Amino acid sequence: MALRLVQVNFKARDDSALGRFWAEALGWGLSSEGPGVTNLEPEGFAWPDPDAFYIDLVAVPDPETVKYRVHLDLATTSAAHQAELVARLKELGATPADVGQGDVPWTVLADPEGNVFCVLEPREIYRGTGPIAAVVVDCADPRAMGRFWDEAMDWTLHEVTDDHARLRSAKGVGPYLEFLRRPGVQTVWNHIHLDLLPVPIDDQKVEVARLRTLGATDADVGQGDVSWKVLADPEGNEFCVLGRG
Repeated sequence: MALRLVQVNFKARDDSALGRFWAEALGWGLSSEGPGVTNLEPEGFAWPDPDAFYIDLVAVPDPETVKYRVHLDLATTSAAHQAELVARLKELGATPADVGQGDVPWTVLADPEGNVFCVLEPREIYRGTGPIAAVVVDCADPRAMGRFWDEAMDWTLHEVTDDHARLRSAKGVGPYLEFLRRPGVQTVWNHIHLDLLPVPIDDQKVEVARLRTLGATDADVGQGDVSWKVLADPEGNEFCVLGRG
């Protein structure tokens, strides 16, 4: 088995503008593989390096029809860094967001298209992750999600409780993938989804078949005839298994 989380995919009204925001926010490089698609990558990495973590932004006609069940947590190294980062993000166009978080040590913001994300206070666990501490997915059953994703990928399951599950690359690099208990029915496709890379990429069909045996189901989000395969995990969160395009 060699299936790795290599990027998150944002749906956007204006992929170029939103891409510029996130490139500035993360200090990453920006490119485009074609009209309506903006690619962000860490400095020093080139697609499709499986040890790197990327962001793709894809223009869609009406991103407001999708659901916000996935968000990013950004890492900081000190209280001063957190304050400086929040101030800089606001200058770039982020706005404060209230998701019922109450009095917490992290700061909740929304990017220029309303995607909510968190700027965390310094936490030892996230030292060395890079600017993104974690990709966070709301779910009803973290234990079940932890089991599925632990078997789905070659990542390591670090922690699982009734309230959360946490995985990370087996090489101990890049952000964590976290599942947080937040009951809710998945009724529409996600605004942000995960993209998985088979290594080698020619193993796509084998990996898709294996994922189905674990409980993944085929999903139709209007993708048409494409090189990637769209599946949904046991709680209905869509994700893509990339192929040779």
